Amino acid sequence: MLQVGRALVSLDVIERFFICNLDKCLGACCVEGDAGAPVTEEECRKLKEILGVVWDDLLPEARRVIEQQGVAYVDEEGDLVTSIVNGKDCVFTCYDRNGMCQCAIEKAFRAGKIDFYKPISCHLYPIRLKEYPDFSAVNYHRWKICKAGEVLGRREQVRVYQFLKEPLIRRFGEAWYNELCEAAEAYLQQYGE
Repeated sequence: MLQVGRALVSLDVIERFFICNLDKCLGACCVEGDAGAPVTEEECRKLKEILGVVWDDLLPEARRVIEQQGVAYVDEEGDLVTSIVNGKDCVFTCYDRNGMCQCAIEKAFRAGKIDFYKPISCHLYPIRLKEYPDFSAVNYHRWKICKAGEVLGRREQVRVYQFLKEPLIRRFGEAWYNELCEAAEAYLQQYGE
């Protein structure tokens, strides 16, 4: 691990290659798994606030789930996560004509309808954060559904931390990201891949 500010960054974030390949996975990270995306209390409030804007893009089953339990719930591990449909799909998923999963929140943001991009855990994926009282753990979540992203990243020689520059800056700030890049470059020069 590398320490950058108050964060411990897994070496996988530095060493591994990754570029999200939506053409291959069709957004599977939003529809696979056993819980919704981790959200903060503040993000949960924001999701409730923008619900009316994204409502028409949500699937009918997702609307029913939201009406019954809300936009988020506390999962088995005690984490606040987005509500899910059919035991796996995030309630904020929607699909294009080709069957590709999209985020209704991000879609509304890109259309200029809202000022909230999406929860930071979604924006950072496949990085997962674990918050502790004195530091944040920054880990790379490897999952078979993202194999095409690893292949594309290796082909293009883009590492996880490079691909996720924007959300890492959003979460930790530009000065922190610049420090991460310096630490990563020094590590890679010394230890290679």
